[in-house]
Amino acid sequence: MPLYKDLQGRGHKVPQALTSKSNTHPIFPSRFWFQMKLGSHMFLVVLLSCLLVLVGCNSKTSNIPGSIAPPGLENFLVEPLYKNLDTPFVLPEPPKYLSDPIVDSKWSRHPIMLGITNSWIDHWIGEGHEEFSIYLERMGRYAGHIDLEIKSLQLPSSLRYLPIIESGFRPRATSSAKATGLWQFMRATAREVGLRVSAILDERRDPIRSTEEALAVLKDHNERFNSWYLSLAAYNAGPSRVSRLLKEHAPLGPLGDSLYLVIHPFLPRETQEFVPKFLAAAQIGRSPVRYGFRPVYDSLVSFDEVILTDATSVDVIAQAAETAQRVIEEMNPQLIRGFTSPGSETRIMLPSGKGAIFERNYQLIPEDERFSVLEHQVVSGDTLGHIALRYGVSVSVLLEANPGVQPTRLQIGYWLRVPAQ
Repeated sequence: MPLYKDLQGRGHKVPQALTSKSNTHPIFPSRFWFQMKLGSHMFLVVLLSCLLVLVGCNSKTSNIPGSIAPPGLENFLVEPLYKNLDTPFVLPEPPKYLSDPIVDSKWSRHPIMLGITNSWIDHWIGEGHEEFSIYLERMGRYAGHIDLEIKSLQLPSSLRYLPIIESGFRPRATSSAKATGLWQFMRATAREVGLRVSAILDERRDPIRSTEEALAVLKDHNERFNSWYLSLAAYNAGPSRVSRLLKEHAPLGPLGDSLYLVIHPFLPRETQEFVPKFLAAAQIGRSPVRYGFRPVYDSLVSFDEVILTDATSVDVIAQAAETAQRVIEEMNPQLIRGFTSPGSETRIMLPSGKGAIFERNYQLIPEDERFSVLEHQVVSGDTLGHIALRYGVSVSVLLEANPGVQPTRLQIGYWLRVPAQ
């Protein structure tokens, strides 16, 4: 009986029945021995079952109860929600179906951006509701062409909303800093990119030409800075300023949207608000009804284009196109003085279908009748300044209307053309 002696030797209390002589067959163990062995096996089976259940519960491939995730797919919400709860919150990347790299960027939800963005949204859905409604209405006239240009250059679609904060979609808008047009070009910048700016013609006010050059400038900025946020800041404050701030505050940082937040405190106050203000305008523009505005109906305006190489006044253009003069003026805000520049090509937009009519009628108008002007014959003592003051025009207008005239060598008897007011 070694088993029982061992139990007794270890201090276990053994039942009396176990110490007495067994009446069972010597080859077969007692009934109690069977009970012990069975109990230990059952314990192992239960333990193994529990381990298998625990392993199954920890499997990442199992679905959460009640989850609508497709069977067999890993539920990507499990780990972000329940893992590493002590780590700081990280802005998630936007869903793939939100493809605009400006409005849908994770940096648009940074606290610095959100504070300013929300303040502009609150303003426009509150006391600024009426003015923003006008912006959206005007946008419908030009958005179609802007969208086509954006698509051709493969730019973010949200850039269609930039003229909202630049000019309110007014081609004739001029800021206190003398920036002009839908895209608010400064005179020097406009000339750098090829827009003509003179006393007679200002292509910054041409919706077609200015859109082409503004989007080209933005594309160049993005290629330079590898960031649409830095590109928009450069559009407002100038690329040289942005480059200098990056050199001072992030000389070793890789170019990207994150650096915009680095230099944000050092930008001019207007530029600090420029990008968040744009984000606010774009958010409302994308979902106007959600913010209490009427839907925006984009209409791609069709037009005919003609090129004039001689000075021609708006009333003559309207007459040749068999169109009202105010329509020609509305479609061609770049004509500051109401006539085209003599001696250079000027692009004129006409209502769709009027191009051929204009070409036919224009050829029938004598050259000396294409320009509604007054004529002044130079007399002794005349200067361009005196003549301009007399007729209420500027010297630059007189010079542009009379190419080849030298202000210091006016010839007596020479006839000057004076644009009619």
